Amino acid sequence: MEEANAALGRVAAIVEQAQAALVASRAAVTRVRSNGHKNPADPEGLLRQAVEELAADGIVLRDAERGLVDFPARSPSGRDYWLCWLVGEPEVAWWHWPEAGFAGRRPVEELPD
Repeated sequence: MEEANAALGRVAAIVEQAQAALVASRAAVTRVRSNGHKNPADPEGLLRQAVEELAADGIVLRDAERGLVDFPARSPSGRDYWLCWLVGEPEVAWWHWPEAGFAGRRPVEELPD
């Protein structure tokens, strides 16, 4: 968890880039639909780049719009779980089992054994 919190500054910046790319992508789609001209910028490429940059460290951008990120973690017993963070949260304060997803978030004070 300390590593995830230490990475938050960099991760937050990347997620904010992904969010901006998502907004730009939606705006580009709207422009194409309204006037038939393509946007010379590639917002989808910027979003893909952000996702790939996080993935290189095993971090998963679950929802760019909300800024939902999962960091991989492993319990002392060897079971994998996710540390869960949303843009705007001051630190990683939640975790969940892979099968439980966001709805199954629990406070890090209750980390698994």
